Amino acid sequence: MSATQVILLERVESLGQMGDVVRVKPGFARNFLLPQKKAMRATKENLAVFEKQRAQLEGQNLARKGEAGKVAEKMAGLVVVVIRQAGETGQLYGSVSNRDIAEAVTAAGFTVDRRQVLLLQPIKALGIHATRVSLHPEVDVEVKVNVAQSEDEAKAQAEGKAQAAPVEAAPTEEAPEAAPAAETVPAEAAPAEDAAARKARKSKARKDEEG
Repeated sequence: MSATQVILLERVESLGQMGDVVRVKPGFARNFLLPQKKAMRATKENLAVFEKQRAQLEGQNLARKGEAGKVAEKMAGLVVVVIRQAGETGQLYGSVSNRDIAEAVTAAGFTVDRRQVLLLQPIKALGIHATRVSLHPEVDVEVKVNVAQSEDEAKAQAEGKAQAAPVEAAPTEEAPEAAPAAETVPAEAAPAEDAAARKARKSKARKDEEG
């Protein structure tokens, strides 16, 4: 199947910038680029139309980019909590998808679509996971997803207390250091025993001489 040639109407990651003419798979153009108005077919007529509208399109793009930048500043440091059940190893019974994250971000006051959540694969374990949200083709913001089994657990993870358990167990590792102290006791007693023996021998020798 031959590739389809399109003109990008905005920056598309891994493809190119606005105005670039690129070749893509027909299905990708038909199901994503064209219906999302991210591109139009690279016909002679469309190329002419694009050139006439380039300045206007670039101006609109800059305006949207500026608005997205303002939202990104407000979203900086955003952490959303997603509650899921998991096994003892921390593996989830199920997963957290980009749709789940989009809903959590929207609930936090920033309306985004699941397609804006750039999650490479579903989250399948408890913990805090970083992902990107695309607010504009040229503006991304990092959002942290705190996946926990309860609100209390999420709070503990956020405060770093979830990793505190191994530290509390550390004192047991110091036990070997106490061994040398125990071993010194016989060594300190030894000189006293030798002195007593010498005193006994001297006493016995005097008695032998007197006898």
